[in-house]
Amino acid sequence: MSSEVFINSNQREIRVALMESNLLVELFIEHNAHKGIVGNIYKGKVTKILPGMQVAFVDIGLEKAGFLYVGDIDVIDMLGLEDSLEPLPITETEDDKDHPFEGKPGRPNHDVKIQDILQEGQEILVQVAKNPLGTKGARITNYITLPGRHLVYMPTINHISVSRRIEDETEKERLKQLVSEIGNDGEGYIVRTAGQDAFRSDFESDVSFLHHLWENLKKKSEEVSAPYLVYEDLNLIFRSIRDLFTSDTQRLVIDSKSDFNKCMEFCTTYLPHLADKIELYKDPMPIFDHYGVELDINRALGRTIWLKSGGYIIIDQTEALVAIDVNTGKYVGHSDPEDTILKTNLEALKEVVYQLRLRNIGGIIIVDFIDMANEESKEIVTNALKQALKSDRSRTRILKISELGLVEMTRKRVRESLVQTLCDPCDYCEGKGYIKSPSTVCYEIIREIQRRGTDNITNKKLKIEVHPIIYDMLFEEESGLLEEMEKQNNLEITFNVNPKLHREKYYIESK
Repeated sequence: MSSEVFINSNQREIRVALMESNLLVELFIEHNAHKGIVGNIYKGKVTKILPGMQVAFVDIGLEKAGFLYVGDIDVIDMLGLEDSLEPLPITETEDDKDHPFEGKPGRPNHDVKIQDILQEGQEILVQVAKNPLGTKGARITNYITLPGRHLVYMPTINHISVSRRIEDETEKERLKQLVSEIGNDGEGYIVRTAGQDAFRSDFESDVSFLHHLWENLKKKSEEVSAPYLVYEDLNLIFRSIRDLFTSDTQRLVIDSKSDFNKCMEFCTTYLPHLADKIELYKDPMPIFDHYGVELDINRALGRTIWLKSGGYIIIDQTEALVAIDVNTGKYVGHSDPEDTILKTNLEALKEVVYQLRLRNIGGIIIVDFIDMANEESKEIVTNALKQALKSDRSRTRILKISELGLVEMTRKRVRESLVQTLCDPCDYCEGKGYIKSPSTVCYEIIREIQRRGTDNITNKKLKIEVHPIIYDMLFEEESGLLEEMEKQNNLEITFNVNPKLHREKYYIESK
């Protein structure tokens, strides 16, 4: 599928839009004040070891310590056990950007305990695998990977593999043989999707550069004390050239002249065959407005997405789980209800996959498709969903549709979602997405007045401060009750209206 890359760059931020068939499919944003750190390599110091979780916390010079799972530690290298341990099991990556060594707490790739590998105060070379998310620090790994244009270099692992996105078996064997001939013995390489149909000279150039880079990194790490940033990955513009440019990419258009010149210099040095595909945007209209990207971004922040048929999907995102609900909406079909439901679900799943990719939604995802009675329909939807997800560069895993019409799936989460990047929780509702109704607040005030009225104090005075909306409801609908409460409890109630007060808040002062 043909693609284009549009880059909006200024002193404050860099935004990269990946377009396929004139449709925005992925958006990357890097604020200069808060750059991502995935791929950075640090010399860190172990600050705490948790044997029960098989996790270590490592100070890498950031606000929060990075967390290191035992399965992300190169045990063979750390303990010098080359002859006594088998190499860690490695599989080909579904996404050529994925880190191939991902342990889980309590599920290491070996039988060695973390307390036998690391000690508090020990210095260790680590690489960031995931940016800090929410309250969590960065996830780090001791397996160092250095990505090039056509392959990923793994200096501490003896393994060669090919991205699963390269499906031709003959081409896979050619690439494995080629890399094994030009790579160093005992070291690892993963051929990226961009390496398909590449020549020997392309890989030789990558290998030479990455070997030289690794030698410099090792030398530098031996000369500094932890915590220290040993290597910083390329900025978003250069990563886009490295990672997003494929044989199907028609052009990259950038609106900054200075960054355009840097791109040309970078490509001339490392990727000369791409230089003629890079263009400088000169139109006075903002580049994202010109190509319709800004409109797609705003649409991607909405909760409800309408389908062409009249159906719609609703996306609700929490910290741990994303729920997507499919509804027929205005679409009623023409004949068989089961056929109407199937068509709506098939249309919805394409939009779901598109939105997951565009919004960069990761973690656990539950899709509530419209209930289908026919098992054949469920199978059709499941297969169509798997097929649609093949265009997604992030690794996904899906289960079959349950009897309730639910699909459970996971999507690899490396960076923040689009909503997390562009939005903050609402100050007014404190991120709940709703606030108490005026009637609820009114009844709360009435109950509090009743409580105050039971005090054994004569001639009691209450001064109540409320929002204008609450005041209006109290006197339009509850004035009679307030008068009765004053008489029964010997109260004198006065109200103070404060438009700056939160609608849920009120203050009652006794005199």
